[in-house]
Amino acid sequence: MKIDEPIALDSHGEAELTRWYVLILLTGVYALNIADRFVISTLIEPIKADLHISDAAVGFLTGASLALFYVAAGLPLSVLADRVNRRNLVALALAAWSLMTVACGFTRTFWQLAAARVLVGVGEAGGTPPSQSLVSDYFPWRRRAFALSIFALGAPIGSMLGSSTGYVSDQWGWRSAFFVLGIPGLILACVLRATVREPVRGRLDARMAPDQSPSFVNMLSFAWREPALRHALAGGALYSTWAFGLLWWMPSFLVRSYHMSLGEAGGAVSLMHGVGGAAVLVATTWLMRKLVARDARAVPWFLAICCVSGAIPAVLALSAATRSATLSLLWFFIPLSYAPIGPCFALVQNLVPALMRSKIVGVFLLMTTIGNLVIAPQLVGIGSDFLAPRFGADSLRMALLPLSLVGFWAALHFWLVSFKLKAGLIRAGNSGGLEMTAQA
Repeated sequence: MKIDEPIALDSHGEAELTRWYVLILLTGVYALNIADRFVISTLIEPIKADLHISDAAVGFLTGASLALFYVAAGLPLSVLADRVNRRNLVALALAAWSLMTVACGFTRTFWQLAAARVLVGVGEAGGTPPSQSLVSDYFPWRRRAFALSIFALGAPIGSMLGSSTGYVSDQWGWRSAFFVLGIPGLILACVLRATVREPVRGRLDARMAPDQSPSFVNMLSFAWREPALRHALAGGALYSTWAFGLLWWMPSFLVRSYHMSLGEAGGAVSLMHGVGGAAVLVATTWLMRKLVARDARAVPWFLAICCVSGAIPAVLALSAATRSATLSLLWFFIPLSYAPIGPCFALVQNLVPALMRSKIVGVFLLMTTIGNLVIAPQLVGIGSDFLAPRFGADSLRMALLPLSLVGFWAALHFWLVSFKLKAGLIRAGNSGGLEMTAQA
């Protein structure tokens, strides 16, 4: 069998070791995606001082610059991912954004750095949709929430790596951080291309999809007619805007409001991401296996509870008067902010037919990207600049407070999903959603 030839083994014939190898490798790809994206938020203070820019300009660097072409390239690449070899697309995207991350380290002006970040976004747009589609063809539908929760471990691991670059910056300057993150991505792209095979799409679904991939317009029409899917997309977009919109600014908030060094702030936050976030996601994978086996509605219920449980400490952390109180509350908010990632992606993917998965992930990422990379960073930056004459160093705190309430809005949409979920699973071809027995 040629390395590019799709494999068509069923769930019993597929070697479990191969399934897990592919999942771990793609989780590593996702971790680098998040790390290369998150590094800017850690380096805000030295970049701002070196390039002499405002918070509004920082908001552009942390979000809009990456999102411009991420959004523009994301939808075409997600459509392409439902038609071409997904393994090759992921490897090419990883190599592209890693090379551009290295290029960020050579920049000397604001516009050079902004241009490099735009090109990072182009590469990252081709990573997640085909990666998640691949995971869905290595794991049957009842194990997808579990598998995509493992995949979601890439988020806290990547955030920890991105946050830890504060130490690298303190020692060798902020530009060196981009080299540390970019070079491993080039190596991983070669490993992925050489060792992973492309599976047949939809081979593990309860009902196989037709041979012809539906058009993008057909996918949008399907999504518009499905109330459970609409609420899942809205809830996921609001969740991402809320959680990651806050996380982008958290190191700078700690530096400005509590006079922590960049290394101290980045180190404290990195442990919350890496240790706390990973622990929460491991617990989430265990819960998903137990809960989904009993009732598919456990997924949206879980998502709603997570958003409410995370929004409360987020509001309190931004309102606290002391550093110790804020750090203690952030140990609740930051780890909890990772719990919805895997179940949310699995929920969206289970509500569409197999040949629409990359496209729906592309739409979903478009919505989340606009929220957490364009709207949240830019509005917070503008708000901080506007409030600075009145609140001084605490202007960032005041700009972040309204965003901390959005978690409650996200929870409402996830709760509404549960009322239409089972009908949505049937129409997507996952009629097993009505079964109450677990699948091995």
